[in-house]
Amino acid sequence: ILFVCGGAFVGLEAIVEQRLNQRMIGFGAEVKGKHERRMSHLLAQVQPEDLLKYGLIPEFVGRLPVAATLTELDEKSLIRILTEPKNALLKQYEKLLAFEKVKLKFTESAIVAVANKAFKQKTGARGLRSILEEVMLDVMYEIPSQREIRECVVTEDVIEGKTSPLLIKDHEKGVKSA
Repeated sequence: ILFVCGGAFVGLEAIVEQRLNQRMIGFGAEVKGKHERRMSHLLAQVQPEDLLKYGLIPEFVGRLPVAATLTELDEKSLIRILTEPKNALLKQYEKLLAFEKVKLKFTESAIVAVANKAFKQKTGARGLRSILEEVMLDVMYEIPSQREIRECVVTEDVIEGKTSPLLIKDHEKGVKSA
């Protein structure tokens, strides 16, 4: 039987840090400031006693022989999640609009803005979809009723809520460069 327990476990790092600091008291102890200890470093040192102090019951902790931690996703990782996998979020939206014969284009700065926003919100990869849904909801509703639209361009300003996506129609395609 394999138990997989995922979550943020908010506050667990403080319990681990408290335990580690208690063991560093005395002569010859290495003094480190809080800024030197990153959360991922602390969580990598979690022990069953920390989980008990966090509030998990002993019967449950006893069934978790191995604790593996994941590091926080940085902006580069979030960009890769948006663009690289076979089923990447941006590719999913491109396919959805392709059913309506509309080409979807995200500028590089827009992709960076999505990743930046998710990183700042501390929502990780889950936050990418909600950010894109917010941006694309109206477009996905409008496009099927406007058959002359051939391209949709999403810029950084769209992600920041300053403007709407640029919808390029058939007769504008040859004139307008996106």
